[in-house]
Amino acid sequence: MHIQMTAEPIVLTYDDFCALPDDGRRYEILDGDLYMSPAPIPFHQRVSANLNDILRQHVRRNSLGQVFYAPVDVLLSEHNIVEPDLVYISKANIGILTDKNIKGPPDLLVEILSPSSAVRDTRDKRNIYARCGVPWYWIVDAERRSLIELERQDNAYLVTAELSSDTTFLPRLFPSLAIPLSSLWE
Repeated sequence: MHIQMTAEPIVLTYDDFCALPDDGRRYEILDGDLYMSPAPIPFHQRVSANLNDILRQHVRRNSLGQVFYAPVDVLLSEHNIVEPDLVYISKANIGILTDKNIKGPPDLLVEILSPSSAVRDTRDKRNIYARCGVPWYWIVDAERRSLIELERQDNAYLVTAELSSDTTFLPRLFPSLAIPLSSLWE
């Protein structure tokens, strides 16, 4: 008698995520699969800090909600736990903020591309973010000095702005904000 056994795929959850070692690495679970990203390079961090400063000042000055920067756990679903570079939660949506994490789709997620994560950020996360209900997604390519603004429509994203170099970004999510892209690269 021959018994054939097939391996069931392992689908990870937030409990599995919490059990990961605290080793300084950045982990995410996308559709139940574990991904690790190396630490970002200094230029990536500079761009992230510059955009964080601009967004936080604008959001605070206008009492719009809260901005968070990585690492912060965002639980989009049981099998999608991400750590985007920047997260914005509006006052109307602040109920998704818990003591341990952000549970549900924030109003805006921002990813700053790294060579090790560019495909994952532009394809996999883009699809997951749209599917999980994130209304706005910005993709910043520091190396190419460009920014893409995406708005969710019908469970997919529509590109609403694609800018590069030293142009000024006028985010549709924040109508009174103007971001000279050159301020991100300095």
